[in-house]
Amino acid sequence: MKILALEFSSAQRSVAVLEGGNVVPPAVLGEKVEAGGRAARALGLIEEILKLSHVELEQIECLAVGLGPGSYTGIRSAIALAQGWQLATGVRLLGVSSAECLAAQAQDQGWFGSMNIVIDAQRKEFYLAGYEIGGAVRREVERLRLVSLEEVQAKMKTGEMVVGPEVKRWFSEGKVLFPSASVLGKLAAGRDDFVAGEKLEPIYLRETSFVKAPPPRVVG
Repeated sequence: MKILALEFSSAQRSVAVLEGGNVVPPAVLGEKVEAGGRAARALGLIEEILKLSHVELEQIECLAVGLGPGSYTGIRSAIALAQGWQLATGVRLLGVSSAECLAAQAQDQGWFGSMNIVIDAQRKEFYLAGYEIGGAVRREVERLRLVSLEEVQAKMKTGEMVVGPEVKRWFSEGKVLFPSASVLGKLAAGRDDFVAGEKLEPIYLRETSFVKAPPPRVVG
């Protein structure tokens, strides 16, 4: 199975093409990374990675999308692209947590022990998921949730690692790691829980709220 992975949840966007599946370990055919990428570059990145990987658009059988949490605009652009692709070609879609992707990358880097994946959530809050990571084990021990700056600092005081995009902006001892499309694709290769495009949604832990506008004033 040929997989195209899109990871747009951070300031460092990436796309990758992989081949493999449940039986055959996935092989990365190519990956493109762009710092500070914009939505307008998404199609250009995909075109470049397909050419680099010597894969035709029609050969893509699965599209894997990083669902965040992270950049709401970036994630939405990746989802919209995937939805349009499925409508046009019927390609299978998978959504993968970008926090899980970061934990898998940390394991690949050999960063073992109690680890907190930390992602900026704006409003002086952070997304945090806790993992225990070893050479052959990666286990989520604390589900993804919103926390304060002080809560992350308290984790660090106990000796736990803090890992995530741009974490050094707030935590000098944190380890910077951006979610990678190639790792995202490897996670997707072991799954078969494909979804319809309309079921893909960003991971966003806050309740959506809005204020209803007052009725228009009639000026006599």
